[in-house]
Amino acid sequence: MFPFSKKKKLLSTEEDKIVLEAIRQAEALTSGEIRVYMESRNPLMDTLERAAVIFRQLEMEKTHHRNGVLIYLAIKDRELAIFADQGIHEQVGSDYWKKEIAIMLEHFKKHEPAKGLVHCIHDIGKVLQEKFPYIPGEDKNELPDEIIFGH
Repeated sequence: MFPFSKKKKLLSTEEDKIVLEAIRQAEALTSGEIRVYMESRNPLMDTLERAAVIFRQLEMEKTHHRNGVLIYLAIKDRELAIFADQGIHEQVGSDYWKKEIAIMLEHFKKHEPAKGLVHCIHDIGKVLQEKFPYIPGEDKNELPDEIIFGH
């Protein structure tokens, strides 16, 4: 689904830091939560189903406003999905997530996976800020920001 060498790590250490900073910046203005999960292979057939399984394993459905978003990548299988919780998905719909995947894929085709992830994270952060703005004294970072690397 996205072109890059199967022998290389998707992101460099520096790019990992850039993506992490994008998550932190996006979450600073919203009660929403964004996580990135990467694994080598998808053990299931359907990519979105796998993203949903990871979403639940990470307990992302337990956010107060049900506004967590998971960006899922299976690197060797060249698969990508975005899985959003009920609260935010009902606000933006499936076409929004399809558009974000298309944007990421365009960057991946140019061998710019970090730029694709950062662009998507910023876009998701903007919509989360619009739909679920940060409320001082009430909102907190409910989930860790770090990129998760599976098997």
